[in-house]
Amino acid sequence: MIESILLAAARICTFRGGQRLTNASGFFFRRDDSLFLVTSRHVLHDAPSGHFPDRLEIELHTDAADFAQSTGFSIPLFRNGISVWRQGNDRAGDIDVAVVEIDRAALPANAVYRAFTPRHLPVHFEHIEVGTSLLVVGFPLGFHDTLHHLPVVRQAVIASSFGMRFQGQGYFLTDARTHRGTSGAPVVMRAADPEGFLGDLPWMLLGVHSARLDVGTRDLLIDEALGLNCVWYADILLTLTGAA
Repeated sequence: MIESILLAAARICTFRGGQRLTNASGFFFRRDDSLFLVTSRHVLHDAPSGHFPDRLEIELHTDAADFAQSTGFSIPLFRNGISVWRQGNDRAGDIDVAVVEIDRAALPANAVYRAFTPRHLPVHFEHIEVGTSLLVVGFPLGFHDTLHHLPVVRQAVIASSFGMRFQGQGYFLTDARTHRGTSGAPVVMRAADPEGFLGDLPWMLLGVHSARLDVGTRDLLIDEALGLNCVWYADILLTLTGAA
């Protein structure tokens, strides 16, 4: 039996032409009849590093009885020269989250996945305390179960006041060991859902993992890295997945 949270995450490979560029993480988000792939904005476009892919490829399970069966699904990032992803900003600047709408009609008819919905977003921030245990579901360094095509999970805790914008930015901090390739992973908290309000995906979606946070004054020879990470609040998805 595969836990549903593992089917909500997607391994992303970025391409420019026929050249494979990077690995990253993402997840599915459904709003009404629309399905989106969510990841970090820098996975799709990152000027400082010169990262400019023109398409993504994700891996989809195709047999609920045999998770060794999968297929690649290509998602173009441009249509008629215009970028198709949606990204956001606020008073502090760009938000490192982006969504790409998936053409559900183009998906394999037997595709097996799970998707978060607006119901999975927290409403009462004051009930989520600092130190709360979280999971980061993704593909660090591209690592995953290559036979069953499933992500791995790292444990994290909330390391800053949840609901408060850390240093005025639209993210909170987690304390977790993360690596390249985790960008875009969902950061989730187990939900008590006795009424089945969340269906077979009983997890609250708190945010989207972006990057490790370092300190510019750290002595690279003496001081260890802080082990802290930036996680953008998931409520940005309500803006990005609204009517275009």
